[in-house]
Amino acid sequence: MLTPTQPQWSPSEQGAIVLSLDAELLWGQPDNPQARDFGRRYPNAMAAYEHVLRSLCFADMSATWLVVGGLALGESAGPSDYCAAGIPREWALRIPAGNELTEPMWYRRSFIRKLASSQVAQDIGLHGGLTHLKWSGRESTVIRCELEAGIKALRDLGISPASFSFPGEEERHHALLAEHGIRCFRGHASLLPERSDRSLPASLLGLVNEIGHPTPPPIWPRQTLAGLWNIPASISLCPAGKSVISPAGMENRLAQVRRGIDAAVRRKGVLHVSLRPAGLAEFPDGCRLFDEILEQISHARHMGDLSIQNMVGIASCMDGVTERAIAPSRGPASLTHQVIGAGEV
Repeated sequence: MLTPTQPQWSPSEQGAIVLSLDAELLWGQPDNPQARDFGRRYPNAMAAYEHVLRSLCFADMSATWLVVGGLALGESAGPSDYCAAGIPREWALRIPAGNELTEPMWYRRSFIRKLASSQVAQDIGLHGGLTHLKWSGRESTVIRCELEAGIKALRDLGISPASFSFPGEEERHHALLAEHGIRCFRGHASLLPERSDRSLPASLLGLVNEIGHPTPPPIWPRQTLAGLWNIPASISLCPAGKSVISPAGMENRLAQVRRGIDAAVRRKGVLHVSLRPAGLAEFPDGCRLFDEILEQISHARHMGDLSIQNMVGIASCMDGVTERAIAPSRGPASLTHQVIGAGEV
Protein backbone atom coordinates (compact mmCIF):
# COMPACT_ATOMS: atom_id res chain seq x y z
CA MET A 1 0.00 0.00 0.00
CA LEU A 2 1.02 3.65 -0.41
CA THR A 3 0.40 6.29 2.23
CA PRO A 4 -1.87 9.12 1.07
CA THR A 5 0.96 11.66 1.39
CA GLN A 6 3.24 9.76 -1.01
CA PRO A 7 2.76 10.25 -4.76
CA GLN A 8 3.24 7.47 -7.23
CA TRP A 9 6.78 7.06 -8.48
CA SER A 10 7.33 8.01 -12.13
CA PRO A 11 10.18 6.03 -13.69
CA SER A 12 12.38 8.12 -16.00
CA GLU A 13 11.38 11.28 -14.11
CA GLN A 14 12.60 10.76 -10.55
CA GLY A 15 14.68 8.48 -8.37
CA ALA A 16 13.11 6.38 -5.63
CA ILE A 17 14.13 4.74 -2.38
CA VAL A 18 12.71 1.65 -0.71
CA LEU A 19 13.38 0.44 2.82
CA SER A 20 12.66 -3.25 3.49
CA LEU A 21 13.01 -4.75 6.95
CA ASP A 22 13.20 -8.44 7.83
CA ALA A 23 11.28 -8.99 11.08
CA GLU A 24 12.32 -12.39 12.42
CA LEU A 25 13.77 -12.28 15.96
CA LEU A 26 14.63 -15.85 17.04
CA TRP A 27 12.95 -17.37 13.99
CA GLY A 28 15.92 -16.23 11.95
CA GLN A 29 18.56 -18.00 14.05
CA PRO A 30 19.39 -21.29 12.29
CA ASP A 31 21.33 -22.70 15.24
CA ASN A 32 18.37 -22.08 17.58
CA PRO A 33 20.20 -20.21 20.34
CA GLN A 34 18.66 -19.75 23.75
CA ALA A 35 16.90 -16.44 24.25
CA ARG A 36 19.63 -15.27 26.62
CA ASP A 37 22.25 -15.70 23.86
CA PHE A 38 20.11 -13.74 21.43
CA GLY A 39 19.63 -11.02 24.04
CA ARG A 40 23.37 -10.83 24.66
CA ARG A 41 24.10 -10.19 21.00
CA TYR A 42 21.05 -8.00 20.37
CA PRO A 43 20.27 -6.18 23.63
CA ASN A 44 16.87 -4.49 23.55
CA ALA A 45 16.02 -5.93 20.14
CA MET A 46 12.33 -5.15 20.49
CA ALA A 47 13.17 -1.60 21.50
CA ALA A 48 14.96 -1.31 18.15
CA TYR A 49 11.82 -2.54 16.36
CA GLU A 50 9.72 0.04 18.20
CA HIS A 51 12.25 2.77 17.47
CA VAL A 52 12.31 2.01 13.74
CA LEU A 53 8.51 2.12 13.46
CA ARG A 54 8.28 5.30 15.53
CA SER A 55 10.98 7.02 13.45
CA LEU A 56 9.33 6.02 10.17
CA CYS A 57 5.99 7.43 11.29
CA PHE A 58 7.62 10.65 12.55
CA ALA A 59 9.30 11.05 9.14
CA ASP A 60 6.05 10.20 7.29
CA MET A 61 7.65 7.23 5.52
CA SER A 62 6.18 3.90 4.53
CA ALA A 63 8.55 0.92 4.55
CA THR A 64 8.09 -2.76 3.78
CA TRP A 65 8.16 -5.03 6.84
CA LEU A 66 8.81 -8.64 5.83
CA VAL A 67 7.53 -10.67 8.76
CA VAL A 68 8.03 -14.32 9.68
CA GLY A 69 4.46 -15.58 10.04
CA GLY A 70 5.13 -17.19 13.41
CA LEU A 71 5.58 -13.77 14.99
CA ALA A 72 1.89 -13.09 14.35
CA LEU A 73 0.65 -16.19 16.21
CA GLY A 74 -1.23 -15.60 19.45
CA GLU A 75 0.11 -18.81 20.93
CA SER A 76 1.46 -22.19 19.89
CA ALA A 77 1.66 -25.69 21.31
CA GLY A 78 5.10 -26.02 19.76
CA PRO A 79 6.31 -28.77 17.41
CA SER A 80 2.96 -30.57 17.26
CA ASP A 81 1.27 -27.49 15.82
CA TYR A 82 3.93 -27.00 13.18
CA CYS A 83 4.05 -30.66 12.16
CA ALA A 84 0.27 -30.55 11.75
CA ALA A 85 0.75 -27.57 9.41
CA GLY A 86 3.10 -29.63 7.21
CA ILE A 87 6.42 -28.32 8.54
CA PRO A 88 9.19 -30.97 8.58
CA ARG A 89 9.54 -32.55 12.01
CA GLU A 90 13.28 -31.90 12.33
CA TRP A 91 12.64 -28.21 11.76
CA ALA A 92 9.54 -28.03 13.96
CA LEU A 93 11.41 -29.51 16.94
CA ARG A 94 13.44 -26.32 17.28
CA ILE A 95 10.35 -24.17 17.92
CA PRO A 96 9.08 -23.77 21.48
CA ALA A 97 5.51 -23.76 22.69
CA GLY A 98 4.34 -20.51 24.20
CA ASN A 99 2.94 -17.05 23.62
CA GLU A 100 4.07 -13.45 23.80
CA LEU A 101 4.38 -13.54 27.60
CA THR A 102 6.34 -16.79 27.86
CA GLU A 103 8.37 -16.66 24.60
CA PRO A 104 8.52 -12.99 23.55
CA MET A 105 11.40 -13.51 21.13
CA TRP A 106 9.27 -15.95 19.13
CA TYR A 107 5.73 -14.57 19.35
CA ARG A 108 4.96 -10.85 18.94
CA ARG A 109 1.35 -10.54 17.81
CA SER A 110 0.97 -7.17 19.55
CA PHE A 111 3.75 -5.63 17.45
CA ILE A 112 2.30 -6.99 14.20
CA ARG A 113 -1.01 -5.41 15.16
CA LYS A 114 0.81 -2.16 15.87
CA LEU A 115 2.36 -2.30 12.41
CA ALA A 116 -1.03 -2.88 10.82
CA SER A 117 -2.58 0.12 12.58
CA SER A 118 0.39 2.51 12.51
CA GLN A 119 -0.17 6.21 11.93
CA VAL A 120 1.66 6.03 8.59
CA ALA A 121 0.56 2.93 6.67
CA GLN A 122 3.29 0.31 6.39
CA ASP A 123 3.53 -2.47 3.80
CA ILE A 124 3.47 -5.78 5.70
CA GLY A 125 4.79 -8.69 3.69
CA LEU A 126 6.05 -12.19 4.44
CA HIS A 127 9.57 -13.35 5.20
CA GLY A 128 9.75 -16.96 4.02
CA GLY A 129 6.57 -18.33 5.56
CA LEU A 130 5.44 -19.50 8.99
CA THR A 131 8.78 -20.64 10.45
CA HIS A 132 11.66 -19.15 8.41
CA LEU A 133 12.23 -22.55 6.78
CA LYS A 134 14.85 -22.19 4.05
CA TRP A 135 13.53 -23.13 0.63
CA SER A 136 16.51 -24.81 -0.96
CA GLY A 137 16.56 -28.60 -0.97
CA ARG A 138 12.88 -28.87 -0.01
CA GLU A 139 10.04 -30.46 -1.95
CA SER A 140 7.51 -28.05 -3.37
CA THR A 141 4.75 -29.57 -1.21
CA VAL A 142 6.70 -28.66 1.94
CA ILE A 143 7.34 -25.13 0.68
CA ARG A 144 3.65 -24.75 -0.16
CA CYS A 145 2.71 -25.69 3.43
CA GLU A 146 5.26 -23.25 4.87
CA LEU A 147 4.08 -20.44 2.61
CA GLU A 148 0.35 -21.01 3.08
CA ALA A 149 0.68 -21.30 6.87
CA GLY A 150 2.62 -18.03 6.99
CA ILE A 151 0.03 -16.24 4.86
CA LYS A 152 -2.76 -17.59 7.08
CA ALA A 153 -1.03 -16.33 10.24
CA LEU A 154 -1.01 -12.80 8.81
CA ARG A 155 -4.50 -13.02 7.33
CA ASP A 156 -5.83 -13.96 10.77
CA LEU A 157 -4.87 -10.38 11.70
CA GLY A 158 -6.48 -8.93 8.59
CA ILE A 159 -3.20 -8.63 6.66
CA SER A 160 -2.90 -9.87 3.07
CA PRO A 161 0.82 -9.95 2.27
CA ALA A 162 1.84 -9.00 -1.28
CA SER A 163 5.60 -8.53 -0.75
CA PHE A 164 8.12 -11.21 0.11
CA SER A 165 11.72 -12.00 1.02
CA PHE A 166 13.40 -15.41 0.97
CA PRO A 167 15.08 -16.82 4.10
CA GLY A 168 18.81 -16.75 3.54
CA GLU A 169 18.15 -15.14 0.14
CA GLU A 170 17.61 -18.64 -1.28
CA GLU A 171 15.45 -17.69 -4.23
CA ARG A 172 13.11 -20.46 -5.37
CA HIS A 173 9.54 -21.28 -6.51
CA HIS A 174 8.53 -18.00 -8.14
CA ALA A 175 5.35 -19.52 -9.56
CA LEU A 176 4.25 -20.46 -6.03
CA LEU A 177 4.60 -16.84 -4.95
CA ALA A 178 2.50 -15.56 -7.85
CA GLU A 179 -0.13 -18.23 -7.20
CA HIS A 180 -0.59 -16.95 -3.64
CA GLY A 181 -0.99 -13.27 -4.43
CA ILE A 182 2.62 -12.16 -3.92
CA ARG A 183 3.32 -9.26 -6.27
CA CYS A 184 6.98 -8.56 -5.54
CA PHE A 185 10.01 -10.04 -3.83
CA ARG A 186 13.42 -8.83 -2.80
CA GLY A 187 16.13 -10.33 -4.95
CA HIS A 188 19.76 -10.83 -3.96
CA ALA A 189 21.53 -7.85 -2.47
CA SER A 190 24.54 -6.75 -4.46
CA LEU A 191 26.71 -3.69 -4.48
CA LEU A 192 27.76 -4.47 -8.05
CA PRO A 193 26.13 -2.65 -10.98
CA GLU A 194 24.18 -4.61 -13.57
CA ARG A 195 27.10 -4.67 -16.01
CA SER A 196 29.76 -5.74 -13.49
CA ASP A 197 31.64 -9.01 -13.65
CA ARG A 198 29.91 -11.47 -11.33
CA SER A 199 32.42 -14.28 -11.75
CA LEU A 200 34.20 -13.53 -8.45
CA PRO A 201 33.39 -15.74 -5.44
CA ALA A 202 30.73 -14.34 -3.12
CA SER A 203 33.12 -14.29 -0.16
CA LEU A 204 35.61 -12.18 -2.12
CA LEU A 205 32.88 -9.82 -3.27
CA GLY A 206 31.78 -9.40 0.35
CA LEU A 207 35.34 -8.55 1.38
CA VAL A 208 35.62 -6.01 -1.42
CA ASN A 209 32.36 -4.42 -0.30
CA GLU A 210 33.48 -4.19 3.33
CA ILE A 211 36.90 -2.76 2.55
CA GLY A 212 36.15 -0.61 -0.47
CA HIS A 213 32.76 0.81 0.62
CA PRO A 214 31.49 1.09 -2.97
CA THR A 215 28.42 3.13 -3.86
CA PRO A 216 25.23 1.02 -3.74
CA PRO A 217 23.93 0.86 -7.31
CA PRO A 218 20.44 1.95 -8.27
CA ILE A 219 18.32 -1.01 -9.32
CA TRP A 220 15.47 -1.35 -11.79
CA PRO A 221 12.63 -3.78 -11.04
CA ARG A 222 12.47 -6.85 -13.27
CA GLN A 223 9.33 -8.82 -14.05
CA THR A 224 9.99 -12.47 -13.19
CA LEU A 225 6.49 -13.67 -14.06
CA ALA A 226 3.36 -11.82 -15.11
CA GLY A 227 2.46 -9.63 -12.14
CA LEU A 228 5.53 -10.68 -10.08
CA TRP A 229 8.37 -8.16 -9.77
CA ASN A 230 11.90 -8.71 -8.52
CA ILE A 231 13.03 -5.62 -6.58
CA PRO A 232 16.66 -6.47 -5.72
CA ALA A 233 18.35 -4.92 -2.73
CA SER A 234 21.07 -2.37 -3.39
CA ILE A 235 22.68 -2.74 0.04
CA SER A 236 22.06 -4.63 3.29
CA LEU A 237 22.79 -2.51 6.34
CA CYS A 238 22.62 -5.32 8.89
CA PRO A 239 23.30 -8.61 7.10
CA ALA A 240 22.39 -11.88 8.79
CA GLY A 241 25.01 -14.25 10.10
CA LYS A 242 28.01 -13.52 12.25
CA SER A 243 28.66 -9.84 12.58
CA VAL A 244 31.63 -8.46 10.69
CA ILE A 245 30.57 -4.81 10.93
CA SER A 246 32.19 -2.63 13.57
CA PRO A 247 30.65 0.68 14.74
CA ALA A 248 33.01 2.39 12.30
CA GLY A 249 31.71 0.04 9.64
CA MET A 250 28.16 1.22 10.39
CA GLU A 251 29.33 4.81 9.85
CA ASN A 252 30.73 3.69 6.50
CA ARG A 253 27.33 2.16 5.71
CA LEU A 254 25.75 5.56 6.33
CA ALA A 255 28.18 7.20 3.91
CA GLN A 256 27.39 4.51 1.35
CA VAL A 257 23.66 5.21 1.65
CA ARG A 258 24.30 8.92 1.11
CA ARG A 259 26.16 8.15 -2.11
CA GLY A 260 23.47 5.65 -3.08
CA ILE A 261 20.81 8.32 -2.75
CA ASP A 262 22.81 10.62 -5.02
CA ALA A 263 23.22 7.82 -7.58
CA ALA A 264 19.50 7.00 -7.53
CA VAL A 265 18.64 10.67 -8.07
CA ARG A 266 21.17 11.03 -10.86
CA ARG A 267 20.22 7.84 -12.69
CA LYS A 268 16.50 7.92 -11.83
CA GLY A 269 16.65 4.40 -10.44
CA VAL A 270 15.65 2.78 -7.16
CA LEU A 271 17.90 2.60 -4.11
CA HIS A 272 16.68 -0.44 -2.15
CA VAL A 273 18.06 -0.57 1.40
CA SER A 274 17.40 -3.72 3.41
CA LEU A 275 18.06 -4.28 7.10
CA ARG A 276 17.09 -6.30 10.14
CA PRO A 277 15.81 -4.04 12.95
CA ALA A 278 17.38 -6.31 15.57
CA GLY A 279 20.75 -5.70 13.91
CA LEU A 280 20.54 -2.05 14.95
CA ALA A 281 20.57 -3.20 18.59
CA GLU A 282 23.95 -4.87 18.08
CA PHE A 283 25.68 -1.48 18.25
CA PRO A 284 25.17 1.37 20.75
CA ASP A 285 24.59 3.89 17.95
CA GLY A 286 22.61 1.66 15.61
CA CYS A 287 19.29 3.47 16.05
CA ARG A 288 20.96 6.86 15.76
CA LEU A 289 22.51 5.84 12.46
CA PHE A 290 19.12 4.67 11.22
CA ASP A 291 17.65 8.08 12.09
CA GLU A 292 20.47 9.80 10.22
CA ILE A 293 19.64 7.74 7.15
CA LEU A 294 16.01 8.85 7.42
CA GLU A 295 17.21 12.46 7.62
CA GLN A 296 19.17 12.01 4.39
CA ILE A 297 16.13 10.51 2.70
CA SER A 298 13.85 13.29 4.00
CA HIS A 299 16.19 15.94 2.66
CA ALA A 300 16.21 14.39 -0.82
CA ARG A 301 12.40 14.16 -0.75
CA HIS A 302 12.12 17.80 0.35
CA MET A 303 14.29 18.85 -2.59
CA GLY A 304 11.94 16.99 -4.93
CA ASP A 305 14.69 14.65 -6.07
CA LEU A 306 13.44 11.38 -4.58
CA SER A 307 10.19 9.48 -4.14
CA ILE A 308 9.85 7.33 -1.01
CA GLN A 309 8.12 4.05 -1.78
CA ASN A 310 7.57 0.62 -0.31
CA MET A 311 7.92 -2.59 -2.31
CA VAL A 312 4.23 -2.91 -3.16
CA GLY A 313 4.21 0.73 -4.24
CA ILE A 314 7.06 0.06 -6.67
CA ALA A 315 5.25 -3.03 -8.00
CA SER A 316 2.08 -0.97 -8.57
CA CYS A 317 4.07 1.66 -10.45
CA MET A 318 5.70 -1.00 -12.61
CA ASP A 319 2.34 -2.63 -13.33
CA GLY A 320 1.14 0.74 -14.58
CA VAL A 321 4.22 1.18 -16.73
CA THR A 322 3.72 -2.28 -18.24
CA GLU A 323 0.08 -1.55 -19.04
CA ARG A 324 1.01 1.69 -20.79
CA ALA A 325 3.82 -0.04 -22.64
CA ILE A 326 1.44 -2.46 -24.35
CA ALA A 327 -1.24 0.14 -25.07
CA PRO A 328 -1.80 0.78 -28.82
CA SER A 329 -0.99 4.47 -28.44
CA ARG A 330 2.60 3.79 -27.43
CA GLY A 331 5.19 1.34 -28.60
CA PRO A 332 6.62 -0.94 -25.91
CA ALA A 333 10.23 -0.45 -26.95
CA SER A 334 10.44 3.23 -26.04
CA LEU A 335 8.80 2.81 -22.65
CA THR A 336 10.85 -0.22 -21.73
CA HIS A 337 13.94 1.83 -22.42
CA GLN A 338 12.63 4.53 -20.11
CA VAL A 339 12.12 2.07 -17.25
CA ILE A 340 15.25 -0.01 -17.52
CA GLY A 341 17.35 2.43 -19.49
CA ALA A 342 19.16 3.86 -16.53
CA GLY A 343 20.98 7.07 -17.36
CA GLU A 344 24.57 7.81 -16.90
CA VAL A 345 26.59 7.14 -13.77
